Amino acid sequence: MQVPHVKGERREDDKVKAAQAHRLLHVAVCFCSGAHMHVQEADGTLGSAGVVSSPGLVTVGDGHWHGGLRTRRNQKKYSELMDDFLRLTKTTVFLEFWKRRRSILTYTWDLIEWEEEEETLRPQFEAKYYKMEIVNPITGKPEPHQPSSDKITRLLVSVSGIFFMISLVITAVFAVVVYRLVVMEQFASFKWNFIKQHWQFATSAAAVCINFVIIMLLNLAYEKIAYLLTNLEYPRTESEWENSFALKMFLFQFVNLNSSIFYIAFFLGRFVGHPGKYNKLFDRWRLEECHPSGCLIDLCLQMGVIMFLKQIWNNFMELGYPLIQNWWSRHKIKRGVQDASIPQWENDWNLQPMNIHGLMDEYLEMVLQFGFTTIFVAAFPLAPLLALLNNIIEIRLDAYKFVTQWRRPLPARATDIGIWLGILEGIGILAVITNAFVIAITSDYIPRFVYEYKYGPCANRVEQNENCLKGYVNNSLSFFNLSELSIGKSGYCRYRDYRGPPWSSKPYEFTLQYWHILAARLAFIIVFEHLVFGIKSFIAYLIPDVPKGLHERIRREKYLVQEMMYEAELEHLQQQRRKSGQPVHHEWP
Repeated sequence: MQVPHVKGERREDDKVKAAQAHRLLHVAVCFCSGAHMHVQEADGTLGSAGVVSSPGLVTVGDGHWHGGLRTRRNQKKYSELMDDFLRLTKTTVFLEFWKRRRSILTYTWDLIEWEEEEETLRPQFEAKYYKMEIVNPITGKPEPHQPSSDKITRLLVSVSGIFFMISLVITAVFAVVVYRLVVMEQFASFKWNFIKQHWQFATSAAAVCINFVIIMLLNLAYEKIAYLLTNLEYPRTESEWENSFALKMFLFQFVNLNSSIFYIAFFLGRFVGHPGKYNKLFDRWRLEECHPSGCLIDLCLQMGVIMFLKQIWNNFMELGYPLIQNWWSRHKIKRGVQDASIPQWENDWNLQPMNIHGLMDEYLEMVLQFGFTTIFVAAFPLAPLLALLNNIIEIRLDAYKFVTQWRRPLPARATDIGIWLGILEGIGILAVITNAFVIAITSDYIPRFVYEYKYGPCANRVEQNENCLKGYVNNSLSFFNLSELSIGKSGYCRYRDYRGPPWSSKPYEFTLQYWHILAARLAFIIVFEHLVFGIKSFIAYLIPDVPKGLHERIRREKYLVQEMMYEAELEHLQQQRRKSGQPVHHEWP
């Protein structure tokens, strides 16, 4: 915790020894002087209160800000909520316009009426189940068949493997949480004054970097595990194999990338307890709280670092790694050949072959990026801009890679992007739910809203021109009696929570305002989700999947084909009538 600076007193924390750091962490949130200080409200007024050491709420004495709770006008608050609302509806607009673009491409490449031929069975499937055959209802020929019991058993084993890997990711996140709690004590008593003053930021930054390294290390194992689990299922055709493999890779990497973000958004600082009764991990380390300016700062830092570093790493692996491999291949060839002039076809053959999974890695990267730019867009509005800049650069890098660093890939016909469209639509649904929880739970929007209309100066709606958030900071702080800590201090300190004061009939119990805020949060989540889902469905209804002009063109072509078939059949019938000596009709009889 940051202990506010008090005028006329020297900061004792600069003289604290490392051996006392653990004890100070338990009392820092309530460390204060018995003298009364002036606490500056968010509206700029001054009121008499005890020194506050809970993070991110008030200013004392010198009038400097120690948090992000500044007054916002109603128009600004509602405009920010509307911005989040519009960002979520843009996902539906994006997907709907992609469907329109897909229909245009399908028509351009003459794939409207193309239906993929009956796929051949995978050799692994035939070798496994050649003894069990059934008649294919389409071809009418016997072919190997996988019994339902065997299929369900293998599917359950595969799902168990997926949950095991997800639990491994959660374990890694828990290990990072323990690291944050341990390092928090070390940074609070660090000899370097800069780290000591900004120990919360240093802890978060170090944890983010370590978490990114863990993510990259786990990603190396995910592809092999997904490959093993998919082969264990023995899919019948190649398309089934690709869909199953793509879904596993997405689930693994999505959970790997977003598990720490979900922890910060919805769990960090939620179960710390209150002064005198803090919750501790293993009865030793007190649970971590959010940054003084709010949990959104920690969430934004986590997303920004992971997204930025991951984009750099992906671009290096896509272009830098093939460049190094090709350079080494050319170097080995020139060492073994006396004549340095090598035919162009041989140089092309020495390029790196395309990934055996085709464009799956490209799809996976874009889908994960789509999740980053939509799921927590309310906490990190800069994500779409970073994604746009990355994609502009990556378009040219991919073009250079396909032309100069990879062998020419084999083309294949396809009418859509397969299972990835369903995954994108699922991310759009998840984005609505997570952003509703971020706005309602992680941010301070709902507490301010409840105070403004229920407990603030504007609750009775008599004074229309008064600042409705006047006194909000003071209202959001609870009292704690320092004498209960038995540390030789007297008086009261303030901490951020909605609990009864020590002199109430139920000290340190949740107040009625806390339950009002909780009910408002739940109501907001329900209303926000239903409203966004309704508008998304309405937008999807308004935007047809096929443009009107293209739809009319397709109908026109079908009509011309029917006319040609009609003319050909009529000509054939007339020829038969002439041969048999019957009268010829120019129309159908």
